[in-house]
Amino acid sequence: MPDSRFRFFILRALGVVMLLAVIVKLFDLQIVNGDTYLKRASSRLTTSVVNKAARGDIMDRYGNVLVTNKTGYCVVLRKSTGGDEEFNNIISKVVEILYTTGNKAIDNLPISAEAPYEFIFEDENGDGSTADERAEWFAENKYAGKYIYEGMTADQVAAAYADIFGIAYDVNLAHTRCMLGIRYEADLKEISSMNPVTIAEDVSVEAVTRIKELQDSLPGVSVTQDYVRTYTKPGFATHILGRVGKISAEEYSENSAKGYGMNDIIGKQGVERWAESYLRGVDGTTGTTTKIDGDEVELGENIDPVPGNYIMLTIDSDLQETVEASLEKTVKSIGNDCNAGAAVVLDVNTGDTLAMASYPTYDMSRFYEDYESLVENKSNPMINRAVCGLYSPGSTFKPLTAIAGIQTGNLGLWEKIEDTGVYTFYEDYQPTCWIWSESHTTHGWQDVSLALENSCNVFFYELGRRLGIDTLDKYAKKFGLGEYTNIELPEEASGHMASPEYKAQVVSNAVDREWFGGDTLQAAIGQSYSLFTPVQIANYCATIANGGTRYKVNLISSIRSSVDGSLVEKFEPKIEEQTDISPEALAKVHEGMKKVVDEGSARSIFEGYPIQVGGKTGTAQLGTGSNNAIFMAFAPYDDPQIAVAVVLEHGVRGANAGQVARDIFDKYFFDNNSANTTAQPSAPDANPSAEFGLR
Repeated sequence: MPDSRFRFFILRALGVVMLLAVIVKLFDLQIVNGDTYLKRASSRLTTSVVNKAARGDIMDRYGNVLVTNKTGYCVVLRKSTGGDEEFNNIISKVVEILYTTGNKAIDNLPISAEAPYEFIFEDENGDGSTADERAEWFAENKYAGKYIYEGMTADQVAAAYADIFGIAYDVNLAHTRCMLGIRYEADLKEISSMNPVTIAEDVSVEAVTRIKELQDSLPGVSVTQDYVRTYTKPGFATHILGRVGKISAEEYSENSAKGYGMNDIIGKQGVERWAESYLRGVDGTTGTTTKIDGDEVELGENIDPVPGNYIMLTIDSDLQETVEASLEKTVKSIGNDCNAGAAVVLDVNTGDTLAMASYPTYDMSRFYEDYESLVENKSNPMINRAVCGLYSPGSTFKPLTAIAGIQTGNLGLWEKIEDTGVYTFYEDYQPTCWIWSESHTTHGWQDVSLALENSCNVFFYELGRRLGIDTLDKYAKKFGLGEYTNIELPEEASGHMASPEYKAQVVSNAVDREWFGGDTLQAAIGQSYSLFTPVQIANYCATIANGGTRYKVNLISSIRSSVDGSLVEKFEPKIEEQTDISPEALAKVHEGMKKVVDEGSARSIFEGYPIQVGGKTGTAQLGTGSNNAIFMAFAPYDDPQIAVAVVLEHGVRGANAGQVARDIFDKYFFDNNSANTTAQPSAPDANPSAEFGLR
């Protein structure tokens, strides 16, 4: 019995201790830390609705709006509580609504929309090749190795996804293909009941009405309002402005810490991509606190969205329209295999880009609708040729060779070199002048100005040999050839100047990697391994025009607040290189470039022109097809204001590119178009020159 009493006493004591512990805990919860725990509990019943911020506008140098926003409707999907069958049934109904109302779903599955299926990987590098993108997709696909693997056809991949998602597969049904695209997007964005995915943007009011009418049969489907990027001139300045799109999984991984969501829009190309941090606004929120029974009792903290800053470009819209129209007209008038080109206009005293066009182009407002045809277009309209197209400069390089020769003392100001037709310095390599190849005549004795006028190859072969490739490389760098211009476009390519080092990198045969004297001769006339972008050629011309000051090429004038218009950042002219060119050397080169326009290869284009122009034509031979045509020029001759560079792929001869330059000068200086009164571009003739470095 004593043991029983003792055990009973212990149990009562434990009970009292436990009761006291409960009382102490309740006192702590309700009295000591009551407010803290109330806030914590309330926060669990608080939902925040994101109020999207408007993306900043993009304007030209005069404040004309080129890109802005409109309010549109988006279809948002959440994961249903049922299995694949129920989820697929919901998606099938949405697909039917979208397509019967003329709308399209977001579809990033890299397979064509119609059978026979083909892969359509986006060319992220801008080089016309998608091999790397294809390999990367197969490597990163979450089902790679188990269900999907390198070597499968597009049809096999589509069938595999249908099996993964539980969709009845019919290769001939566009409806099935669209369902695959939606499931792929949802899977990629890790859809759940708490993580909705946008599956269609900017849908019509008719589609919104249909979805709301069928809302009871579409659990997890909702319609939201969002800002949709819109263009005041669809198809205008496409390669400059760029485009936006839904954030990819890779982009989300890189930017989630900056507040980006899985359904956010992000800049993909052009200024939209370069200026993403400026253009993107700060989203706001509306918070609501609710009772457990669901009744709304009070509004939480509301944060208003802050729109993104707006961008003012250096572009002159009127001049841009002229450049685009002239480039297209000239390419089409040449015909045959001429199907592409680019043109750039720079302010020689600031480096500002006044216009920049790449042809062919496309309408960015229809990018997703036209994507397959854009990818299949062999002319590669999505490539911005002005900043990432690489071209041999041909004879437009000769003014640089002339400047280098005079500045280094390898050429006297009044020295004359005889054009013998065939350059015989080397026994094993004896290239000819273009005039010898065409008519077995020569230019005779030439000083530097005449050699530029006549584009005499033999003159520049001799000068290039005297200089050597190291000096040519040094001066090319001074003038920005083969160097980034640092224009505010993320697609810009650096190009490259011919050099022994570069040749060793690109030539596979060990014997042929050696740098030969003939390589230097060809480099001196703008051939060999030299490949530059049109914007580099334009800036090189501007540097010659202004006396040796190479500016950073600007595309952005300023960034201003969308809230009050205040200046956020101003982009002032920036000198990248000051090349000392003697007045005497400059005068001789300018004189030669004026002779090209007045009496030389561009005479037919500028004969009788009311202002004096300095320019240089270039014609670069290709492995197949007609020659590329290159022309660079500055005007007015006595007081240069703008520099122009034009490249026409398979444009036959340099003078043809001069037609675009004339249209540009007409617009800039006279605000009229006299192109119809000038000589028309020439189609390929039956006797193209057989030697590099044509006029």
